Amino acid sequence: MSSQNEQSAGRAPQAQPDPPEQLALIRETVREVKAKAAPRAKPRTHRGAPLAAELPVARILVNKGVLHLDQLWDYAVPEELDASAQPGVRVRVRFGAGTHQVRAGRREGGGLIDGYVVERRPDTDYSGPLAALAQVVSPEQVLTPQLLALCRAVADRYAGSLADVLQLALPPRNGRAEARPSPDPLPPPAAPDPAGWSRYPHGAAYLHALASGGAPRAVWTALAGPTWPDELARAMAATLASGRGALAVLPDGRAAARVDQALSALLGAGRHALLTAESGPEKRYAQWLAVHRGAVKAVVGTRAAMFAPVADLGLVALWDDGDSSHCDVHAPFPHVREVLELRATHEQAGFLLGAHGCTVEAAQLVESGWARPLLADRDQTRAAAPLVRTVGESELARDGAARAARLPTLAWQTVREGLKHGPVLVQVPRRGYVPRLACERCRTPARCGACAGPLEAPDELELRCGWCGRAEEGWHCRECGGARLRAQIVGARRTAEELGRAFPAVPVRTSGRDHVLDAVPDRPALVVSTPGAEPVAEGPGYAAALLLDGWAMLGRPDLRAAEEALRRWIGAAALVRSQGEGGTAVILADALLRPVQALVRWDPSGHAQRELAERAELGFPPVSRMASVIGEPEAVAEFLAAVRLPADAEVLGPVPLPVPARPRPGASPPGDRALIRVRPGSGAALAAALKAAQAARTARGSASPVRVRVDPLDIG
Repeated sequence: MSSQNEQSAGRAPQAQPDPPEQLALIRETVREVKAKAAPRAKPRTHRGAPLAAELPVARILVNKGVLHLDQLWDYAVPEELDASAQPGVRVRVRFGAGTHQVRAGRREGGGLIDGYVVERRPDTDYSGPLAALAQVVSPEQVLTPQLLALCRAVADRYAGSLADVLQLALPPRNGRAEARPSPDPLPPPAAPDPAGWSRYPHGAAYLHALASGGAPRAVWTALAGPTWPDELARAMAATLASGRGALAVLPDGRAAARVDQALSALLGAGRHALLTAESGPEKRYAQWLAVHRGAVKAVVGTRAAMFAPVADLGLVALWDDGDSSHCDVHAPFPHVREVLELRATHEQAGFLLGAHGCTVEAAQLVESGWARPLLADRDQTRAAAPLVRTVGESELARDGAARAARLPTLAWQTVREGLKHGPVLVQVPRRGYVPRLACERCRTPARCGACAGPLEAPDELELRCGWCGRAEEGWHCRECGGARLRAQIVGARRTAEELGRAFPAVPVRTSGRDHVLDAVPDRPALVVSTPGAEPVAEGPGYAAALLLDGWAMLGRPDLRAAEEALRRWIGAAALVRSQGEGGTAVILADALLRPVQALVRWDPSGHAQRELAERAELGFPPVSRMASVIGEPEAVAEFLAAVRLPADAEVLGPVPLPVPARPRPGASPPGDRALIRVRPGSGAALAAALKAAQAARTARGSASPVRVRVDPLDIG
């Protein structure tokens, strides 16, 4: 080390002894000062050091997410690091040095940056001098060829950089966890009994195919009730019985904990890893290493677990793919469903997409033949579901109790009867939904005649499209011919207060953004919850459920509003006891609306198929591929002028983004948004064109950033 790293420490003259506590305090203070003052040892430049005799060049992926630097870089391997600088290990390198900083044929300078060794080579195709590897951070080979190929495929699909995807795929290193050995792997378990899968005509056959080493693909519409964690655990156990690995991704830690408990009860401890944020960095990394080292062949986790390095993968499973938490909030914003589809294809693994509902993307997988439907017959479906009753606006208008107390008589009766037998769930939409325009007569969403985007009236004077920005004159409803519009009902009612006053002897519990309950006991109580935060009721489930303010769910300005509303409703109603056990769900929405009809019939798959057919007719995702470009108006216009789009690309907009109802103080305007739509076969070309244009902008150092997102969840 250089003399810069050495600290001269002169000794002070001997002083009179201090009391023991003062001496201890002084010693602790001196240690803290030295720890802060002493600089960390810098990795060596290896100036003049001999290089490795064989494969003296390492091809490095540096941890720089900038698109124009999305490539591999060659570095010289010093002889001292030859044994440890193996493909897949974490390293530190100097990056950004110019060609003028060359000493003894070795490039020096630049800032230290993390990276990964991708491969060792005997030579380089770079004509200039190479910098040397600065340091091997750890000998653990965390970046496997399979993981690298998956991350590259994800980056290409979403017009992102490989480094950004690796940030999502590889957890931060923890030295203590890495130093501990992983447990020895256990032998494969016996194939499980089908149990709940026997309620599905092809359920037992699906498990048998997994246990026999097959790779079946299925879209599973789960029956109502609390048994889906056990059924998912049995699918994973069947895969383990074949000697292969299994991976299940859940939308949140609560759902992951339920599958974790079911798998532990079925197979015992030590056969699977739980990868969730609640585990903490050290425990999570230790669990990840156990999977990476092959000690554990099954993983249950949340979103980041989609990249878990399961050896000999035999099954990838996803629960509730419509949940927005499955879409990563970091660039390039990959969706778990798409990543697991890539893994199932590349690694020839089975695929299981399960939910109580059914998304349009899941229906497309079935219609394309890529996956098979896994459904129960109608008799079994009706037997497992609760009785669903509706209260529309006409009933509310005639109901004096509803006008006085905001809830219809049927809802009060359902709550009163349900509280005699157990807890009652009340689902209330969150506040802050932006109204969407719809026909006043039949509630059909108002859409643009040119591109079928949602119509808006921001100034309450002129209708315009939220996608392409065109003005809409002389609008008429395509369903009933009506010419009058209305804004859908928004906001949540003071439900907890009203119910608390109506039932003063019954405890009222709330579950929402600030405090989410995991479970509630099987005794009378009112549980008021926002969508997605509903706790599980112990025992047979809730005695009843109220699904309030259906207009607020359907009135969101989003292409997925109807699909999302049905998913939320059916997810809550699935927590209620079956009709045979007296379970009842009441929804406050018009019974003639398609999502409400699907809930009454308990037919989410049929609803998704009809939505898919309509989107195919209008050219909406997932039948088409879409990308959004957001930024300041001048930057968006410049980007659209520079990008070389596929021939079939259609640019919608740009249009100004709506200003938030409560903007942050000093926040800049939201800017403009343009949507780019192509046919499915042009998705890869669109992503490549967007990535090239964005890379050119970053290379030029454009002052105004542009955010590009492929397949955004929210397109209006």
